[in-house]
Amino acid sequence: MARTPALKRKTAAAARSRLGRFVPLNEDMRKLYRTLDAHIRVCYIQRMTGLTLLKLGGSLITDKDKPFTPRLDKLNALADEIASSWTSDRPLILGHGSGSFGHAAAKRYGTRDGLTPLVPAGRSPLLRSKRGETEGGAYWKGFAEVWFQASQLNRFVMEALRGAGLPAVALAPVSAVTARGPRVARWDLTPLRAALEAGLVPVVYGDVIFDEARGGTILSTEDLFAHLARELRPGRILLAGLEAGVWEDFPARTRLVSRISLQSYEAMRAEIGASSSVDVTGGMSAKVGLMFELIREIPGLTARIFSAEEAGNLSRALAGEAVGTELGA
Repeated sequence: MARTPALKRKTAAAARSRLGRFVPLNEDMRKLYRTLDAHIRVCYIQRMTGLTLLKLGGSLITDKDKPFTPRLDKLNALADEIASSWTSDRPLILGHGSGSFGHAAAKRYGTRDGLTPLVPAGRSPLLRSKRGETEGGAYWKGFAEVWFQASQLNRFVMEALRGAGLPAVALAPVSAVTARGPRVARWDLTPLRAALEAGLVPVVYGDVIFDEARGGTILSTEDLFAHLARELRPGRILLAGLEAGVWEDFPARTRLVSRISLQSYEAMRAEIGASSSVDVTGGMSAKVGLMFELIREIPGLTARIFSAEEAGNLSRALAGEAVGTELGA
């Protein structure tokens, strides 16, 4: 039946009336959704207090004095220790350094230092070109080389984790993170959160990163962990390397410090040594300083620096036993 003009007017009026009733309801629902979303986020952050961030240092999993040399037997042993301690109800984010894979190339090309800005602030230095070639071409060649080497080592790590039966997924930082200076500027953590919710073990690693001011840089695993700690509020950070912990008398290494508080750190910070082999992202002093920066910001957070060279130490650290040096408030 054809609709008369009168019927059309009546139908339109009824639609406007219904819309008038629905709009306030929709607005109320939007407010409710925002409230629920905020509550869910708070609950999620609270639940992450059981989260552990674990780093396997580059010197532990590679021969740092022989470029591009993984310690495959050690990697497999560490993966087995993690697998024996991990359960899906105890969330874990694993990170690893680049060791002899990334650091040698990074030092040669100055990758962490980035480029001097080529254009006014606010415009990307990536877009400036000269005679058909990107300025800083040698830098970007090095950037790509460091990326390749870091991803190669990550492949070895993932193979070891898979062999140990761990449901681990690698999340390459270069594809998700942008930096400004030595810190993360932006990082969409949705995939990482989803991996944790699914009972997976997300794996991140020191990587080349596009930088808003300098074009490119390198962020270490500790740099990435700092951002994750501020966003996810973990209960602890474990840094596994070759050093037994923090030494009171570095480089003599005869007196290991079992615990450092914020107060004692201020008194001894000048005595904390550097790493023994090349590390373009900072040595022991930088690691300890960053951990205490986070401990100041995040109530209840502890960190532990220890050697996982000795079999069983990683399992003990994951179980909460006292190995190495604990850092806390």
